[in-house]
Amino acid sequence: MKHLAKDMTPEVTWQDITPGGAIFEGGTSETVQTGDWRTIKPVLDAEKCKQCLLCVPVCPDMSIPMENGKRGDFNYFYCKGCGICANVCPFDAIAMVKDEK
Repeated sequence: MKHLAKDMTPEVTWQDITPGGAIFEGGTSETVQTGDWRTIKPVLDAEKCKQCLLCVPVCPDMSIPMENGKRGDFNYFYCKGCGICANVCPFDAIAMVKDEK
């Protein structure tokens, strides 16, 4: 039996996963922590942030939560550290720093 993404643990061997790591069910981004391989991470300077929200739609991982029309701090569970958010921020409110895990 092949394991679903939600059932993946460090104990699951390569023989137990789907060929080529293919995913055969939806909703895996909610269950699979994809921020594990990040080496740099974005850090928000809330004082510089003007809530222009330009960073939110460009985040490929949807790692910038929105609540009541304002952006929140980064969700590092999903963030891969690509830096797109920092590149689009016109106020230099997002700095990319080494991720010390």
